Amino acid sequence: MARYIGSECRQCRREGMKLFLKGNKCTTDKCAFERRNYAPGQHKDSRSKISDYGRQLREKQKIRRIYGLLERQFQRYYEAASRKKGITGEIMLQYLERRLDNVVYRMGYASNRLSSRQLINHGHFLVNGVKVDIPSFLVKAGDRIEVRENSRDLKVIKQSIETVARRGGVASWVEVNPETMTGIFRAVPNREEIGLPVQEQMVVELYSK
Repeated sequence: MARYIGSECRQCRREGMKLFLKGNKCTTDKCAFERRNYAPGQHKDSRSKISDYGRQLREKQKIRRIYGLLERQFQRYYEAASRKKGITGEIMLQYLERRLDNVVYRMGYASNRLSSRQLINHGHFLVNGVKVDIPSFLVKAGDRIEVRENSRDLKVIKQSIETVARRGGVASWVEVNPETMTGIFRAVPNREEIGLPVQEQMVVELYSK
């Protein structure tokens, strides 16, 4: 499967904000965005004026990079959301929050979504007692997510649980027991609970053209 293999820190600099793509490193003074909080490239200072299309594109890229998706993957979530009744932008974010790799990250079992995706691909998690190795699996309210018994001694998972407070803590819509390494996806979060500093309506406007 295709994936982005460039610099994560370069993406943060391009979007002008921390996307927390490198987990705990983003909370330290080693973060590249702290040292170079300007757009990458030779002509970083010449982009003084941006069009409406440019602002919409930046919001789309920002959300896509936060969740670690390629363009076609991201567009499918928008199309699925546009077929539902309600606010398309909010429904789109809810789909993204329901992805298993995001839920594992929100529960604190991984320091970032990329690490979460790798752990899921390697079969370290169960959903309702069944091994799931598909990061895009959509979790439903009431689903139980747990680390497999043979994987509970993994250093990367233990370290992530120990440092989750540094990254903002566990999400309010999940319930986690760090001792047994189990968690419950209590409910699909609303827009206020998701809390990302993005303007998803701009993405709707971009794709609606």
